[in-house]
Amino acid sequence: MPNFMIAYYGGNKPNSQEEGMAQMEKWNAWVKGLGEAIVNPGTPLPVSKIVTSSRVEDDTDPNSMKGFAVVKAESMAAAVEIAQSDPFLENGGTIRVSQMMEMNEQGSC
Repeated sequence: MPNFMIAYYGGNKPNSQEEGMAQMEKWNAWVKGLGEAIVNPGTPLPVSKIVTSSRVEDDTDPNSMKGFAVVKAESMAAAVEIAQSDPFLENGGTIRVSQMMEMNEQGSC
């Protein structure tokens, strides 16, 4: 069964500590409900840099990638279904779902 990355973009920060705790409770329930499908429940990305061949700058785009999770699913459609149930969407963010390809040490699939 392939792995899929669920990447989080944008979204609104909680207005209070209580709201943040409520969001975490929803997220924890979502992760628990995924059972064996969860590979990585979530990796926040609090600081990002934009790197090009000529410069490095802070990523200040409010819609930049905020984190990711990894799930196992039978198909892209099944992974999208999982993403559609993610409580992150309730915070005004968007999700990109991408199938992950495993690479071996020689750089081939």
